[in-house]
Amino acid sequence: MIKIQKYAELEPDFFDGRKFGDSNEVVKSVLEEVQKKGDTALRIYGQKFDVSVPAVFEVPACELKAAAEKLKIEKRDVYDAIVYSHDLVLKFAKLQRESFTDFEKEITPGIFTGQKTIPVENAGCYVPAGRFPLVSTVIMTVTPAVAAGVNNVIICTPPRVHPDDKVAAGKNGSGIPGNAFVGGKPYADEGIMAAAYICGVNHLYAVGGSQAIGAMAYGTESIQKVDVIVGPGNKYVNAAKKEVFGAVGIDMLAGPTEVLVIADESANPAWVAADLLAQAEHDVVAQPVLVTTSVDFANKVSDEIEKQLETLTTKTTARQSIDNCGKIILVDSIEQAIEVANRRAPEHLELAFEDEQMLSYIEEKVHNYGSLFIGHYSAEVLGDYAAGLNHTLPTSGTAKYTGGLSVRMFLKTVTTLRAKKDSAGLFRSAAAAGSLGDAEGLAGHARAARIRIEK
Repeated sequence: MIKIQKYAELEPDFFDGRKFGDSNEVVKSVLEEVQKKGDTALRIYGQKFDVSVPAVFEVPACELKAAAEKLKIEKRDVYDAIVYSHDLVLKFAKLQRESFTDFEKEITPGIFTGQKTIPVENAGCYVPAGRFPLVSTVIMTVTPAVAAGVNNVIICTPPRVHPDDKVAAGKNGSGIPGNAFVGGKPYADEGIMAAAYICGVNHLYAVGGSQAIGAMAYGTESIQKVDVIVGPGNKYVNAAKKEVFGAVGIDMLAGPTEVLVIADESANPAWVAADLLAQAEHDVVAQPVLVTTSVDFANKVSDEIEKQLETLTTKTTARQSIDNCGKIILVDSIEQAIEVANRRAPEHLELAFEDEQMLSYIEEKVHNYGSLFIGHYSAEVLGDYAAGLNHTLPTSGTAKYTGGLSVRMFLKTVTTLRAKKDSAGLFRSAAAAGSLGDAEGLAGHARAARIRIEK
């Protein structure tokens, strides 16, 4: 059962970023091998960790198209949902892109400074395909890259045994973890392939795990080196992203998901319980939290969680998350609830209030969160899937200094300088640069500045 406790009883580490171990030594060796041996290393580690090691890694575009067409026929509702979600995410990402403006302004006579926003050339998206193949992650990673104007967007995702190879795999008992089917056709989860086609990916490679991160970071014979790597993954993928940062840019190191709901008695206990369980089912260490001033409401939500758990197909995972990581925090005031939110800096923050003035007040006061969901109908799950927002968000308190994945990740803001001959600004800037060069003992700097204004 979810723990109900008063604000004063909160453990001090509740407000600390949660740590979940370190796999760096294992990952470092994988990355070193990928850097040295390229595709050979991908095959070695594929045989250790994956169910399939195809003869070539790239899944042909015709397979992606076929997967989309199959989905359209067999699961039209899912196909339409992917298309709808992609359309909204693309619209939102394009609006973000438009907010980055280029300019050149004369800031002093004869000195023109400017900025340009330029997309990176190559972006790599990692899409997990373990217990729950994350079709929506394709939408959330590929789409903003396309909106940014990236020329080449690739996906790496764990391989699957191709349908044409399943008979052969069955005969020798391969195609399972620890006994990969080797040498077949490249293939991946069909939902991921369909979404990749819909979202306009350029290349999809059937490579998973930390070795896939290494392939995208350093390049191999088959996989081109990228400029940025985005997307979630397990602790090995996260550790690999941390190791390759610097060789490439990364979006973030995302940990287990979390939601914090601030609610009053105008909220529906069943709705709030459903939102908490939606996070809990992700992972046994996911963290669902409710903050409220009402003891009665807290008890109603707790009871509703127990009721809904009984019919939840993901009950085993959700139960552990609720029991071990879940909390209902009783506060004395809304101001105290706001303090909890700002100190905890949750990935998702929901405001479940009817009163518009109260919603506006809290919205103005909270400032640490990945995404904010305002009002009873703005369910966090809409942001996960189909409301235009990106669901790749900062966790474990990192929302104190960063936001979620957006079109910004695929853009670089560069600056320009244009100095006009014989202008007052040129003379003053060169003179100032000369003096500062002298002060720092950098005579070459001083000369390079003064030589342009000497007669």
